[in-house]
Amino acid sequence: MALTGLPPDTDTDIARVTEALAMITPRWNVRILLALNGQPLRYSELAAKVSWLRDGQLHPKVRQLCEAGLVQRNEHTPRHVTYGHTDRATALLPVLPLIVTWAEQYLEQPDQPLTAIEQIEDSLTLLTRRHAAAILWALKVRGQASGRALAQTVIPGDWTNIYPPLRQLVDDGLITTDGIGQPYRLSAAGDGLGPVLGALSAWSAGQPLTQASQHPVWGQTSAAPQQRMWLSSQARTATPATPPAPTKTDRTPPPAWQRNALFSHATPPRPLAAFPTGAPRR
Repeated sequence: MALTGLPPDTDTDIARVTEALAMITPRWNVRILLALNGQPLRYSELAAKVSWLRDGQLHPKVRQLCEAGLVQRNEHTPRHVTYGHTDRATALLPVLPLIVTWAEQYLEQPDQPLTAIEQIEDSLTLLTRRHAAAILWALKVRGQASGRALAQTVIPGDWTNIYPPLRQLVDDGLITTDGIGQPYRLSAAGDGLGPVLGALSAWSAGQPLTQASQHPVWGQTSAAPQQRMWLSSQARTATPATPPAPTKTDRTPPPAWQRNALFSHATPPRPLAAFPTGAPRR
């Protein structure tokens, strides 16, 4: 992907963030990481914390997280093996409350409130849409752009294929347009992703999360048009009032990370996904 017309190093930045999202978005990955928060666990101890996963489901997930550099396998003896966070995983955990803060403000709440972990999973699903990161980056830099101009930036030489991801992001409420043929721009929800994307960028580059506010693209949150909420549950007859876009001066600071703040071991044996399999809500 060649992101022409954007600031230097944008291609690398987006590629790193996209790779980071690919590590943590697959189903159950965040729950496993949260279950490992604390002292290293034997496999049986970890399995007890995520008891809704069968061994055939858990083992491949743990192996993938080890390969991604987020979980470390420590073989003390052939019969004593433990699993725990790597330093990279520990540094990632404070990003999760930022996602919850964004979800609480911008995702439409169902009749029965979602848990924090479900809000994280829903939010990550939006960010891993095809070309989502590149489109959000381009619109943040340009302010607004036509579909053809975005195609030249995101997928040069293949401009017709830009419209399915654009329509999806409009349905998700992250971008908006006034109609067919009109330019696209970030919604309030899309612009409000600044702290999340800035933090993911800093983490994926191996920088402290305090650098997120200095991100060349997402370090500043500008006023955005009226948002269109993404539905994280079945549609309801009434739509909640639209909250105003946060500004740099009045944005509430993200909550401090606390152990077990997002994960409860009282989770039902087989919790339902935050969205129907294969069909995330608009």
